[in-house]
Amino acid sequence: MNSNLANARNLFRTSLPVAEVHQTANGDAGAIVNVENVYKAFGPQHVLNGVSLTVNPGETRAVLGRSGTGKSVLLRLIVGLQEPDSGTVKVFGQNTAGLSLDQLAPIRKKMGFLFQHAALYDSLNVAENVGFPLRHHRANMPRSEQNDRVHQVLSEVGMENQGAKMPADLSGGMQKRIGLARALVLDPELLLLDEPTAGLDPIGSAEINELVLKLQKEHHMAFVVVTHDMHSARTIANRLTLLNKGCVVIDGSFEELQDSSIEFVREFLKHS
Repeated sequence: MNSNLANARNLFRTSLPVAEVHQTANGDAGAIVNVENVYKAFGPQHVLNGVSLTVNPGETRAVLGRSGTGKSVLLRLIVGLQEPDSGTVKVFGQNTAGLSLDQLAPIRKKMGFLFQHAALYDSLNVAENVGFPLRHHRANMPRSEQNDRVHQVLSEVGMENQGAKMPADLSGGMQKRIGLARALVLDPELLLLDEPTAGLDPIGSAEINELVLKLQKEHHMAFVVVTHDMHSARTIANRLTLLNKGCVVIDGSFEELQDSSIEFVREFLKHS
């Protein structure tokens, strides 16, 4: 089993609205996600070096950077698949470090996670893949209602007629859509997307961007999007966080990145 599938199983085994609150001046009180001064290393490799960021209700934050700079690790810390070496990661106001799987479950039920390679189960058809979280976390929901919910989210991603197909029969873009449908099936408040346009042609990437914008408009959920795709980040994100060597280089709007005099920011934009 590859790491994406293993992570998906961990999420579904353990499994994410809360009362609306407003952000205070320090940006923390109303945040859905609050990452503060987080460090993470794997042996001698220091991946995150004092990263801080917040994600507020309804906000889409893109996390950018070169390969190996800790973007996907940051997502795994937010969802609780890993813990920081130091610093805090709060999701829906709760510090996730040290929580048991049972304690993480109600937090994860408010999240949806789209893995980079969709992480669909090869032995299950599309409808079964999408319905997998419902069978684990909505066991008391009648099967007819589960089926209706699966059809609903498949329709939202334009895949309502693909339920009987197997993952191997789908293109990369279609697999991403199915992965996104599965991430939506529990009606989350927060969606975490790991390289949603990676490996797609320009048309497929544009379709995913349009789908994310549609979900933003219809559901008003928060997004954290890890991506190398600057065009995608510019299209869908309210705020962009650029990492380099595990540190936040700049955090702001696309226009603020464009106006930055920081050499790394200018080089990153130039080659993106």
